[in-house]
Amino acid sequence: MSEALQELSSCEQGLTAAEVEQRLEKYGPNRLNPPAARSALVRFLEQFKNVLIYVLLVAGAVTTAMGHFIDSGVIFGVVIINAIIGFIQEGKAERALEAVRNMLSPQAMVIRDGKRFTLPAEQIVPGDLVFIQSGDRVPADLRLISVRNLRVDEAMLTGESLPVEKSVDPVDIDASLGDRDCMAYSGTLVTFGQGTGLVVATGELSEIGRISTLLAQVQVLNTPLTRQMAQFASRLSIAILGIALIAALFGVLVHDNSLEEMFLAAVGLAVAAIPEGLPAIITITLAIGVQRMAARNAIIRRLPAVETLGSVNVICSDKTGTLTRNEMMVQSLVFADGSCEVEGNGYDPHGQFVDQQGNPMDTNHPLLSSCCRAAMLCNDATLTEEEGNWKLNGDPMEGALVVLGMKGGFDQTLLLEQMPRTDVIPFESEHRFMATLHHDHTDQGCIYIKGAIEAILPRCTSQITTMGTQPIDPAFWATQTESIAARGQRTLAIAMRPVDRVQQSLNFEDVDGDLILIGLIGIVDPPRPEAIEAIARCYSAGIQVKMITGDHVATARAIAGNMGISNPDRSLTGAELESMDEAMLSQKALDNNVFARTSPEQKLRLVKALQGNELVVAMTGDGVNDAPALKRADIGVAMGIKGSETAKESAEMVLADDNFASIVKAIEEGRTVYDNIKKSILFILPTNGGEALTILAAIAMGRLLPVTAAQILWVNMITAVTLALSLAFEPAEANIMRRRPRDSQDSLLSPFMVWRILFVSVLMVLATFGLFIWERESGASIEVARTVAVNTLVVAEIFYLFNTRYITAPILNRKGLLGNRYVLIAVLIVSIFQLLYTYLPVMQLFFHSAPLDSDAWLRILAAGATLFFVVEIEKWVVRRFFQ
Repeated sequence: MSEALQELSSCEQGLTAAEVEQRLEKYGPNRLNPPAARSALVRFLEQFKNVLIYVLLVAGAVTTAMGHFIDSGVIFGVVIINAIIGFIQEGKAERALEAVRNMLSPQAMVIRDGKRFTLPAEQIVPGDLVFIQSGDRVPADLRLISVRNLRVDEAMLTGESLPVEKSVDPVDIDASLGDRDCMAYSGTLVTFGQGTGLVVATGELSEIGRISTLLAQVQVLNTPLTRQMAQFASRLSIAILGIALIAALFGVLVHDNSLEEMFLAAVGLAVAAIPEGLPAIITITLAIGVQRMAARNAIIRRLPAVETLGSVNVICSDKTGTLTRNEMMVQSLVFADGSCEVEGNGYDPHGQFVDQQGNPMDTNHPLLSSCCRAAMLCNDATLTEEEGNWKLNGDPMEGALVVLGMKGGFDQTLLLEQMPRTDVIPFESEHRFMATLHHDHTDQGCIYIKGAIEAILPRCTSQITTMGTQPIDPAFWATQTESIAARGQRTLAIAMRPVDRVQQSLNFEDVDGDLILIGLIGIVDPPRPEAIEAIARCYSAGIQVKMITGDHVATARAIAGNMGISNPDRSLTGAELESMDEAMLSQKALDNNVFARTSPEQKLRLVKALQGNELVVAMTGDGVNDAPALKRADIGVAMGIKGSETAKESAEMVLADDNFASIVKAIEEGRTVYDNIKKSILFILPTNGGEALTILAAIAMGRLLPVTAAQILWVNMITAVTLALSLAFEPAEANIMRRRPRDSQDSLLSPFMVWRILFVSVLMVLATFGLFIWERESGASIEVARTVAVNTLVVAEIFYLFNTRYITAPILNRKGLLGNRYVLIAVLIVSIFQLLYTYLPVMQLFFHSAPLDSDAWLRILAAGATLFFVVEIEKWVVRRFFQ
């Protein structure tokens, strides 16, 4: 203590006013400085820096140039809506740092010139003496110099589920944050007791300040879909411009067409080739994915994150509350001549006792009954039921003991009436136990004591067995303690001592010796059963699971093993990570599955190391210490119930139920979304390809265009988009969570997709151009021939829509044809649109369409059905020979 005071030139009377003034000038105010803010206009304009938006803007410009202001209005409306949504979400993201700053204490009680008074926390300087007590938020990083039963909740920094007992004893200089018991950190919450500390760091030099700085420096990565769309759009743009230029030159040089005529044909070709509706379809598909995920307790904060979930191949999960219930529970009891396991979940007081042979144990068993009675009496916690949920009032570990007593058949209120408490020695960190004195109505007295095994065992001279008491066996209990700890359980010892009726007070001398040890209690934060199942699903889906926790490595290994995480013994501590260079860390991050006692910087390095191995990383967290890694991860997942606002604002997804299983459900939805995006692409691009190839064929043959630019826009924006939209509602395919994660580096268009698009495009050209020539050769007018061509294209789309519902699986079954009601609704709507297009006079005037007879419709339907069966045959060939 004296060394710390000397280091900061302070004393037990605190700093003088002059020293405070000098240090305030040197170190600055005790606050986190906000980064340079961007104006709202700049943030809004930056929403347009997106390849999807570029494609929409080009499509809008083309439709405007063609004079179709309604179509262009729709496109530009989509652009503006996307920009507004992005602007709002980005504003929330920038408030992550603000959320960190708001966690600092507004006031502090300091000792200066020997006087204690309260002042704004901003005025604290290094060297100040600060007094903290229960309910206070620690105003700066403190080296504790005196404590009295001080416990601090450091979950926001370490992820520890229980408050930490503080002491003034120095720790090793290399100790991890969670092991620095002589420190109290800015922003953490004092849950019990009081203490005085010497300020060693303020503002951005504090631990929370370092996290704030780290958070501001983290670069947010583009999603796989954004990268793929950028690559796809650039290649498509080059291809369209090149083909249009070649076609125009061909028409001028080979067929002696006029330059103006070929320019209009090139514009029509470009309009045909640009998938105007695709960006809108992708946006809508993502939005539908958001709604589906919300129904499964996964709230998406940034739209592209929906698709990213589908390519996740490693999940870095927090332990407490995500994999576990964050509710302490007694899981094992050890007696001198036996042991048993305790079944149940969390604070729900239902569950039985099972002996070593797996048989139910009678709650009237003398040792079991004695243990449950002692656990409930030597206790200050209570449990209440509210609307079917059990709520704890008090310390989590004591709550676990109340639940144990209830499982043992005791009613807490009735038991306290039968054996009222006469006196108590409260728990204090100095002696690490609690003792209570009780008398029953026959004036028989008994002392019950519970606490750390190191504190209780030396005070015991005997132990209870089913045959009575016998001398204590320290070696046996040491072995049992190690066995309980190896299973990841925290150990409590519980003992008793009968007293005579005249003793009405309790002193330390009464519990210094001659105690009778009842047994040991193993307490654990139990795994969520659904999380265990979800981890198994992850492995079957080719997704790695890694646990990153603030807990001790032995506990982390045990919990990981219970959860079904593979190779839980492959573990590293934060201290071991700190000593590694980037190359070694890159390999170790892959090889190990459990990381314990990690700092915010180490979590961030782990995420970067995994990403460096070309993995798509989902990272879960709930504390401020998780925020930098959440922001850097491809998918940051924050806890909605117990997560800090900083974690939520840094994440792309928030779990409404804090449950790991919800992440896996969201990944399933993400894969479904990507599947549906692929299906939309496979549906829309052949339409554009068919239109473009039809125009190319007309140019090559020197014939009139089968469809005009306006008719192309009608097909693209009215019919194709309406039909493709129904694919956004496709349910997940049966094998979706048995596939390997897709490679995020792959192109949006696989070789198979390119083949399918070209294959169907050619089929559509044959149908559309073939019937157009048929009509012209039969003497039909150009209006009738073009109306036949447009309807052929749309009917071919309708038939092909059913093909696309399954990329390679057969569709000729009830589920395939009728399994998506939105497809049937879309077909009905488009059919009505096409009848209006064909027969409504105003549409005939606007699009130069003409009415058709029944023979023409039969030829159109036959062409569509032929395309349908040819594609199904192609799918059979792919399944038979290429899968």
